[in-house]
Amino acid sequence: MYFPVARPRRLRSSANMRRLVRENHLRVDDLIYPFFVTGGSNVQKPVESMPGVYNLSIDRLLTKVAAIQALGIPGILLFGIPDSKDAFGSGAYDAGGIVQQAVRAVKDKFPDLLVITDVCLCEYTDHGHCGIVHESQVLNDPTLELLARTAVSHAQSGADIVAPSDMMDGRVQAIRKALDAEGFANIPIMSYSVKYASAFYGPFREAAGSAPQFGDRKTYQMDPPNLREALREAEQDIAEGADIIIVKPAMAYMDVIAAVRENFDSPLAAYNVSGEYSMLKAAARLGWIDERRTTLELLTGMKRAGADIIITYHAPDVARWLNE
Repeated sequence: MYFPVARPRRLRSSANMRRLVRENHLRVDDLIYPFFVTGGSNVQKPVESMPGVYNLSIDRLLTKVAAIQALGIPGILLFGIPDSKDAFGSGAYDAGGIVQQAVRAVKDKFPDLLVITDVCLCEYTDHGHCGIVHESQVLNDPTLELLARTAVSHAQSGADIVAPSDMMDGRVQAIRKALDAEGFANIPIMSYSVKYASAFYGPFREAAGSAPQFGDRKTYQMDPPNLREALREAEQDIAEGADIIIVKPAMAYMDVIAAVRENFDSPLAAYNVSGEYSMLKAAARLGWIDERRTTLELLTGMKRAGADIIITYHAPDVARWLNE
């Protein structure tokens, strides 16, 4: 009954017309770029399953960070690869640990760049799990103290934001209490509130050397079919003091991003994870897709779903495209 009065194509007639009525915008300001930091010097080891991503020593990291800042990307996320591991992940909360060293070096040279640190034990434990293990069980409550110590050590090194990714119950509250007690009440917590036990993490585990040595992480990371549980997790983390919440992965979980956005007003980040990145890169290398158009469409979909922030390995490419 509306045709021909209503003709939606009128507002698609030119590039400038489409710009005028565009509902969602992807911006460089939305991006966070993850880095993998390792010991030594002059190290730039390619991650074979993640084209364009490297394990970097701190001197090489600083060179890469300079390029990130020049692109206008506001923040980076640091993951550490220690020289040695033990059952309690002691390298995670060592004042001289690799992430702590990296934070100090980056903040010394780039004081205005936001430095976010991943708070977890999996890269530092010899068993590869995100908490203390006893008789093949990952113990929740004893792990909280070590996570809190890790967060405090990162803040002491100069981190701007700490990001717990372990999925232990109650860790946001434990970290908030520890930060406040040590004089870091102004340090925000960006919590991996909704983190699924996903098959999309494979390339990351190669990059970080964090694959579990037995079992899997399904007893603490979320079951992929669940949505209502995601809302409970987000609600609990916000109540415990999370300032920003993360949904991870992003591509297969845009309905979850949308549901979290609809129910909560906290800033919301989507983590565009390693497997999502590597699939797109592989298809582009084979000439099956247009990498630029596909990447921008995918990340715009995350914004449309409700994400305020996107953590992505595509960030340098996206920033260059958006800046052109």
